[in-house]
Amino acid sequence: MSILTVAEPETLSVQYLSAEDISTAASLIYQAYHDDPVLQNVLGFQQDNPSKYETKLRALVREELASFWQEKQPLIGLYSQSRLKAIACVFDSASELQAERYWHWRLKLMLSAGYLQTNQLIEKERTIREALSSKGHYLFLAFIAVDPHFQGQGLGRYLLRGLDDLVESSNQASALAVFVTRSEQREFFSSEGFEVFKALSFNQVEGDLMFKAAN
Repeated sequence: MSILTVAEPETLSVQYLSAEDISTAASLIYQAYHDDPVLQNVLGFQQDNPSKYETKLRALVREELASFWQEKQPLIGLYSQSRLKAIACVFDSASELQAERYWHWRLKLMLSAGYLQTNQLIEKERTIREALSSKGHYLFLAFIAVDPHFQGQGLGRYLLRGLDDLVESSNQASALAVFVTRSEQREFFSSEGFEVFKALSFNQVEGDLMFKAAN
């Protein structure tokens, strides 16, 4: 199902992710979030031995995508000639996909990422939800990633326009929220109409909750 079609500079379509593209989406998210300060902190990145961190990150991305898919939360892809070039994972604030998650998600992640790390990730999500509790019904952008081979072409902006359409077509959600930890991320989302709502800190890593109401 197409959400948005953009004619220039090439024919791009923003549509729901197909099952056969789940592994490609996982790879794009892994690459985009490899250097995320919060994830590096929580999952225990070590400069001299990054392999353990990378294994945990792959496991996290795999389990997150599985939970989004099973709970039928929006997995939105940007396609060009059937090739996935960018991915966004969004969840509805009213969905069952929440901090506590279901037991088998927690068990799988604990086995692969660790007990402490899993609880820290759950606490991070709970804190974000509580901070946004006054904002009513919204969609939250958990992950957004562009194929490294096509970065710098404005594809992230095209994908966000598709998410704008998703919010506007929703019968309930009236806004889109995101949490960022880097200045370039803040500048990017600010240029797309997001405003900083609240500063948060996780394990001494600071970031901003940003919010964009539907037009």
